[in-house]
This record gives sequence, C-alpha cells and structure tokens, in this order.
Amino acid sequence: MWRSPGDQPAWARPSLLIVALVAGIAYAWHSNSAYVEPFYGAAARSMSSSWRDFVFGAFDPAGTVTVDKLPGALWLQALSLRAFGFHVWAVVLPQVLEGLVTILVLYRAVRRLAGPVAGITAAVVLALTPVTVALNRGNVSDSLLILLTVLAADAVSAALLKGRLRWLLLAGAWVGLAFQAKMLQAWLVLPGLAGAYLLAGAGPLRRRLAHLSLAGLLTLVVSLSWMSAVSLVPAHDRPFVDGTRNDSLFSQVFSYNGVSRLGNVGLEAPIQAAGFIVRLSVDELPDAGAARIRPSWHRLLAGLFGRDVGWLYPAALISLIGVLATLRGAGRRAPERACVVLWGLWLLVLFVFFSKGVYLNSYYVAAISPAIAALCGTGVALAARRWQDRRTRAWVAVAVLTSVAYGIYLLRGASGVPAWLIALAACLAVAGSLLALRRTLPHGVSSLPAAIACALLLPAVASALVVKDGLGPFNAPYEPTHAAQAPQLQYARARAALARLSREAPAPIVLGTYSSMLAAPYILASGREILPIGGFRGSIPAPTLAQLQHDVAAGRVRSFLIPLSPASSDPRILWILSSCQRVGGPSPRDPIRVALYRCAGAARLSASTARRSRGRQVPGSGSQGVPCLPAACWDPARRGRRR
Repeated sequence: MWRSPGDQPAWARPSLLIVALVAGIAYAWHSNSAYVEPFYGAAARSMSSSWRDFVFGAFDPAGTVTVDKLPGALWLQALSLRAFGFHVWAVVLPQVLEGLVTILVLYRAVRRLAGPVAGITAAVVLALTPVTVALNRGNVSDSLLILLTVLAADAVSAALLKGRLRWLLLAGAWVGLAFQAKMLQAWLVLPGLAGAYLLAGAGPLRRRLAHLSLAGLLTLVVSLSWMSAVSLVPAHDRPFVDGTRNDSLFSQVFSYNGVSRLGNVGLEAPIQAAGFIVRLSVDELPDAGAARIRPSWHRLLAGLFGRDVGWLYPAALISLIGVLATLRGAGRRAPERACVVLWGLWLLVLFVFFSKGVYLNSYYVAAISPAIAALCGTGVALAARRWQDRRTRAWVAVAVLTSVAYGIYLLRGASGVPAWLIALAACLAVAGSLLALRRTLPHGVSSLPAAIACALLLPAVASALVVKDGLGPFNAPYEPTHAAQAPQLQYARARAALARLSREAPAPIVLGTYSSMLAAPYILASGREILPIGGFRGSIPAPTLAQLQHDVAAGRVRSFLIPLSPASSDPRILWILSSCQRVGGPSPRDPIRVALYRCAGAARLSASTARRSRGRQVPGSGSQGVPCLPAACWDPARRGRRR
C-alpha cells in the first residue's frame, strides 16, 4: 500500500498518503459538532427514512415536496444516515470521504500529464486551501460536484495520453453525474475539458470533433436521465417539485436554479419566503459577508472570497504563463501544455461565472481550488526540471514574493489577524524569494521545496484556523462568526418543542410551517413530518388551500408556525390567520418573528368551503374519497406505506 508503482518515484505514494491523512483529520475533526445546513440536512434525514423519498429527493418525511435542487449529493448522505442512524458525523461523513478521494484523484490527473512532482504539489495545495477544508466539514453538495468533475478531468487526461474514445466517454459520464449534484454548474468545466482534448487529442481535427460530440451527447443523456425518468411518473404519485409553479423538474433546474441565478435577485433573495421577508439581518446569515458582496470583475480578488481561495492566484498565473512560454515550440500534443490549458480554462470560466453570479456563498468558490492547485503543481514540476536555469529560479522567486505579498493584501480588513502573522509572512516573502534565487541549500539540497513552503504559509495558517475554530462551508477564515449552540443542544430543544405540541394538540402531522425554511430545523432534529407550506420560499402551490382546509378539518394537522410580517397575500396563510387562534408569539430574542397558531381539530368545514370542494379529488387523496395531502395519507406506524 505504501510502496509507489514502478513508474513513480519511491517517495510519491507515501507522500500522497500522508497528505491525504492530514487532510482527512482536518475534515473530520470534531465532526459531531459540525454545523449542518438545516434544509439539506432535513432532506437527507427524510430521504433516509423511506425509499420513495430517497428516489424522488423529498424534503419532508411524508414526501409532499422535493428539495429545490437535484438530490444527487443528498443520496449519499441519506445512505450514510440509513446505515449509521442519525448523527451529525454521519451527515458529514460523505463529504469527508469525497474530499479525501478528490485529493487522490487530482494527484493522478495532474501526474498523468505533468509528472509526480506536479501531482504531489497539486495535492498539497488543494489540501491547504481554506475553502476546501471548510467545504468538506459540512453537508453541502459541492464536495461531490468537485470530486466528480475532477474525475472527469482525470479521464480526459487519460484520453489525451492513450488516444482512446472510451476515456473521453467516461469523462462525459462523470460530468453527467456531477450534474445530479449541482446541476448547471457541472457543465462549466466542459470548456476546459473540451479545449484540452481539441488541442492535444490524438488523430485529426475531424476525429477529435467527432469524439467530443459523442462525449457531449453522453453528458447530456446522463445529466437529464433522472429528471426525465421522474418526469414520467404521474404528478399525484410523486412529491411536488419545489421552486416551480408547474411541478416541472426542467423548470426547477433551468429556470429556478439556472437563468434566475444571473438575474437581479437582490440581497434579500436568500431570506425571502414569498410575501414574507423574514426579519433577519444580513449580519445574522450563515454566510453573512458573502451576502453583501455585489457582482463585479474583482469580486474574487479581495475580501472573504479572496481569503477563501485566492492565496495562490499569482503563483497559478505565473505557472500558466511560464509553461506556455517554455513549451511554445513543442508539438501539439505536449502533455504539460494540455494540462495548463485544461485547468486554465477551468479556472477562467468559473472565475467569470462566479464574478457575474447574483448570489455567491463562500463554499461555491471551492470549485476553483483544483484548478489553482493543478496550475501551481505543473509550474513547480517544470521549475524542478529546469532548476539549473537562472531565469527559471527568478520566475519562482517572483511567484513566491507576489503570492505572499498578495496574501498579506488579502489580510487587510480581516478580523482577528495576529500582528506576528503579517510580520512573519513579510519575512518569509523575502526569505522565500532569496532561497529561490539560490540553486541549492547546504549539502547540495535543492532550494525549491523551501521556497514553496514559504509561499504556502498563509493558506496553511488559514486552514488551521478553520479547523481550530470549528468553521464550515458557510464560514471564511478571519471573518466574524456568531457563536452557535452545540448541535445536540439545538436538536434536543427542537424535539422538546415538538413533544410539547404533540401533548397540547395531538395530530398525525405535529406542525405546519410557512416554507420549508421554517420546517427544516424540526425535521432535522426529529425526523417527524412537518408540513412545509409553499416549499423553500413559500411560493409553490402545494398544498392547495382546499387540501390544507381538509387536513385541518380532519384533524391531521392543528398547529402552524407563521411569520408575522409583512402581511402576506397568500390565501393559505390568510385562511390560517383568520380561522385559527394565535397561542404563542415571537420571542424578542428571535431574529425570525414567528407566531404559533392552533386550529380546532376535526372541525367541520364551513358550508361554503364544503360546497366549493364537494366532489373534488385532489392528488394524494385517501381511499375514502376525502381529499388529503400525501402527508395525511402516510401512516407513521407503517413507515411510508399508504393507508
């Protein structure tokens, strides 16, 4: 296991495994106290309780509505919860493993084209990137997206060397699977993959174009496979598709999660639920600083996004230019040039997209980190081979000096930066550049590793702080973080609140909430059905007003948690406010002002309501002809079987 293959140096595999081990410890450290994003965590727990919910990506245990994205990444979390039971560490475990495998695959992908020195350097840089460490300590889908797209890059690298179509088709399949994890973002790596193959693939141009067409077709088929299969299921036999008015997965993916991401959504979008703009200040959002950063060409070059991923931008750019300049006279299929073309286009496309996107979470930019790591690795490998050349050492000195200086610039305006760190970084910038100008250290040892270590100090310290402070995907190093209660305490309180509601107003569905946002913490904590009215933003037509009235009349749900202001025009909420009694108001300490309403259990519908709904059979109706939600037809004692 520890021995390197015959075509690699003896130090290669042991070094890689040590890097992976250290990264795994960083990702998994105190994982049972990690912050679990409630919406995705609730969906994963719901999907772990029922194979029907698993297949359709249901948000709630009764399967009334889906999550507002494709459920690919949640499938792995649900399987982990099904295998180990509900634990915070079981939710985080898939991302820890995905992050580890990404390091191993990136090493192989870069080594194929640029050699083992490039591969191990790329693995080290990726492992030390703060946003990568933070991402793999949580439960968001980008960990799987990055793994699958790096697998696609590895397959393209193999296709370039072996000249066989099946490797390119495998790359297309990996991108198609990545689409299940993060939808259209997976396709953003296609220009880099296609550009490298078009440049350096085997055979004439016509053959390369034909191969790319076949791989692109396979990518499209795999990408749309689950959506197409689920769309063939009758609407009344599956959850309503969140984020849409027409119950269409294609609308969810290409409109709600596609075109609208480039539209003028505004800062309130992440915290808006239909007519309610929850009174939650920007500073109290999980990713507070990100919400304030408007789209611009320099969005990723400073501030928290820069501190997430940008420490080695100068080194990556210099590596790109250096490799292209050095190999300008090489043949078309020069593997190192193909490597920097692949990862350079990857970086460029994602950089432009993230700069233009309306709303950007910190963890989104983690998709850039493999490209930066690969470019730096390729540049280091080229420098190692040409270390006798004074001009090469001069370029390395410039890369070290500019990278550390840029890192010091990124620390400007950050919180909690110790004064000694900036002073030490300044000293290392000078020392590293001077070391790079020297050919060897005492005893004939190359000075290149020492110079690289100086450049890696700042991202390494930032990553260590991510682990020390228990940060996750929604945090950035050197950003203010709000103290959070231990997850176990939060879940215990949520379960206690639901138990109290069950005693005071017993009903098969213990609580209904306006939007999945409010339902998520209770589902995550208890695994019980909480009826999400209107989906993630409260804007979808599920359940209908008639369904809601029948469920209340039949005593299936009696309690509702409703935001107080501003007033909503949603007829479902207006009906609850007018027909039910307010029994609890907001706590002055709560950032979200909500009130508890209780409706009379098993109350008869008004004559007008009965006349309007007489003879109407809605999707999910029970066998006795009484309209009901799928939630109401779900028997908890029979684990998802319909009555």
